[in-house]
Amino acid sequence: MLKPELPILTDRLVLRAFTPDDLDDAFAYQSDPEVTRFLYWDPRTREEVVEVLDRKSRQAVLDDGNDYFVLAVVWREAGRLVGEVSLNHYNPGHRQGEIGFIFNPAYHGKGLAREAAEVVLRLGFDDLGLHRIIGRCDARNTASARLMERLGMRREAHFRENEIFKGEWGSEFVYALLAGQTVRQGAKALASLGRKPASSGQCRRITLFMPLRSIQSMPSGV
Repeated sequence: MLKPELPILTDRLVLRAFTPDDLDDAFAYQSDPEVTRFLYWDPRTREEVVEVLDRKSRQAVLDDGNDYFVLAVVWREAGRLVGEVSLNHYNPGHRQGEIGFIFNPAYHGKGLAREAAEVVLRLGFDDLGLHRIIGRCDARNTASARLMERLGMRREAHFRENEIFKGEWGSEFVYALLAGQTVRQGAKALASLGRKPASSGQCRRITLFMPLRSIQSMPSGV
């Protein structure tokens, strides 16, 4: 079971359960064709987002009846919902999970997705006891690929034209991180394959192995 004390506070973000009040901000990115370009669903109507929020509001916990965990991501400086991070506990017997993230393009380039994703990795490894967490993205989705490399995840597979995606053959990258690894170890693994990390900055230890601060009260896949 994964039932973290919410909300979770990082340096710049608040991670919490979705609420109906998130409708305007959630609709802003879930209705954007650029956001859904590499996702399995198409731009959503406002009515569809209402239904999605109702479902997601109950998915801030992993238990026997729910294997999909998602948190709303609020940038404290702006006081706005900027995206969501998720964890799919797809193989409990082998302690495997899959991370996911969707962010409003208006807030790209600030490192917010990485900061939020590190929280989910920490929860998956430290709280849920996962051994391995993967991440998948369309091979054309360079932004997601770069993010996973910055997290220290190693590209384990490149499946070429492995599925028909939105009417055409699609290819897929699969990344993974093992429990106990750090960003530096992930960068070293990339170097062993003759590849450089996507980020030009110095590698740092993933904050998922550091304590998270949580607060009791504050003013988000699939």
